Amino acid sequence: MSRAGMGATRYWYGSDLKGKTGLTMKYAYLGLMAMILVAAAPAPRLSLTAMTNLPVVERTPYDEKADAEAAVAAAFARAKKSGKRVLIDFGGNWCPDCLVLANVMALPELKPFIAAHFEVVTVDVGRFDKNLTIPARFGITGKLGAVPAVFIADADGKLLNKDETLALGDARTMTPQAIADWLAKWTK
Repeated sequence: MSRAGMGATRYWYGSDLKGKTGLTMKYAYLGLMAMILVAAAPAPRLSLTAMTNLPVVERTPYDEKADAEAAVAAAFARAKKSGKRVLIDFGGNWCPDCLVLANVMALPELKPFIAAHFEVVTVDVGRFDKNLTIPARFGITGKLGAVPAVFIADADGKLLNKDETLALGDARTMTPQAIADWLAKWTK
């Protein structure tokens, strides 16, 4: 049977890729691949595999006397200039998971990655009674459910991880790589 008799069936793998349909498919595929590649930067592979070997460099990552409002405003101002996202780490120096998170983020293999993708600001929440106006700006009113609470926002202040702000709340039970991978998914 001739091709005309069968209709002009086009196959993605056939020679018709030179036609309009084939080009459209090629461009759609290339566009999809570009979106996947641009969507998030892969996390660096960390040599530290367990929290038991985590070096403690940060013992007081949350400045209890800092002007948190000014620090957050400065982070957003830097983000507008740099094109990075803002990472707001809410916690307290009394919180073991907060200290673990701070020390994982300070690892020499991870710190440059974070600095390349985020403007980071730490906010002391006291015993859930300080600086609560900052999460309220993002629609989180009342007390935070737990700490650490990590907010990822774009430079315009849109909260990007509203349903995952407490994802690192059990940092002690996670691997360093799991924390790095979670942070990497919020890069652009």
